[in-house]
Amino acid sequence: MQFNVPKMKTHSGAKKRFKITGRGKVMRRKGYKSHLLTKKSAERRRRLRQETDVSPTMTKKIRQLLPYA
Repeated sequence: MQFNVPKMKTHSGAKKRFKITGRGKVMRRKGYKSHLLTKKSAERRRRLRQETDVSPTMTKKIRQLLPYA
């Protein structure tokens, strides 16, 4: 008799917040972009639009939450 191992579930919050590039880096959006934007300079708002990579210490944790990414 053969027993199937159940599939691992992807963490719903993590799949909405992180993406993995073709080379395997984990990318995230920057914070402080949702409100009170009038006091922030245009240069700062432009920088906040760009995605940035996740620190190496957190990358391992995020990969566990995204087993099939």
